Amino acid sequence: MLRSVRNTLPSERSRVVPPNVPVCSTSGRRSTLIAAAVTGALILIALPGLAQETPKAAATKGKSTKAPGPAPDRAALLPDQFGPFTKGKTLTQVAAPDPDLYAELGFEQVEQAEYQSPEKKHFTATAWRFHDSTGAMAAYEAARPPEATPSKVAKLAVRTPTGLIFTHGNYLFQLSGSAPATLRPAAGGNYVFEGSVPSEQDLDAIYEGLPKLEQSPLPTLMSYLPSADLVPNSERYVIGPVSLQRFDPGITPSVAAFHLGSEAQLGNYKSGKGLFTMAVFNYPTPGIAKERADEFGKVSGAMVKRTGALVAVILNPVDPDAAERTLAQVRYNVNLTWNEKVPVNEIKGMATLLINIVLFAGLMVCVSIVGGIGFGGFRVIARKFRKSGDPESMVTLDLHR
Repeated sequence: MLRSVRNTLPSERSRVVPPNVPVCSTSGRRSTLIAAAVTGALILIALPGLAQETPKAAATKGKSTKAPGPAPDRAALLPDQFGPFTKGKTLTQVAAPDPDLYAELGFEQVEQAEYQSPEKKHFTATAWRFHDSTGAMAAYEAARPPEATPSKVAKLAVRTPTGLIFTHGNYLFQLSGSAPATLRPAAGGNYVFEGSVPSEQDLDAIYEGLPKLEQSPLPTLMSYLPSADLVPNSERYVIGPVSLQRFDPGITPSVAAFHLGSEAQLGNYKSGKGLFTMAVFNYPTPGIAKERADEFGKVSGAMVKRTGALVAVILNPVDPDAAERTLAQVRYNVNLTWNEKVPVNEIKGMATLLINIVLFAGLMVCVSIVGGIGFGGFRVIARKFRKSGDPESMVTLDLHR
């Protein structure tokens, strides 16, 4: 048996490759060498930079870095235009009359600006923003001078010899200028300031752009302070130890127990022998008020009355009889709204249901009759005007033939 042997060129001969041995071409080996050379060059270039430390890094080495906190919200509280007045010099750092008291009331931001009109009239506006409307109300009571008179520009507003003090939500505004303390009526039932203080409708320019405005209802505790013999502008609202120390230092914070959620309304009262101060504390429940009344009774010279969740306290009154009469006027009024289901006559309701069922059935019968007549009439008219045979007519086979 003869086998023919084919002569092939060396480049065409097949090579026997052991299994599991990778085969690398000359071009692949060349690319690998180039990549290794480039990587080595990059490492040699980077080594001097890694070995050296920049002056800034050396200065901060060993010091902990702290991420900067959010920037404080300093949006403008006062508008650029206030009626005919234009905003001028502005201050955002104004010292509070009582920093500790304002901190307790929830003070957040203040802005003071000078306004001037084309007629060279001018006034200064100061806006204080508090956390809530209760804090603004307490600051308003503390800011009123004794000679202030009520104003109609806001629910809480007084006129002063130099301007106006009023609140709007959690904002306290103080306008001062060379204006008299009186208002004159204008058209439409509005009031206009005589002098350089702006008119009432101009106040809307402030209200429209107030950031973080909060308008929660004011506490009802203000209404429990008797008005008879009350010294005007002497009311003070207490929400913590600082305000209690400022306005009635004879009562200690531990006896008032602010940690139980108490607040108080104070006021000075006139008597034939002088002035005395009465504080009305409000507690969450009548039980807590009873317990606190016992503690107030242990204070030397204290006259105490509890009514509901209220505790009225007068310390060392100059006229005990007048103090008794004032305490007797403190009454706790509770207004409850009880939402109860309105009674329903079951017989009348069943009769109404049956009548509605009969009416609905009659309506359906009428709709069916009208629909049937309409459909039948349409079929009759269609057959009458059709020239060819009716495609839907019945087909008979006549198999009996």
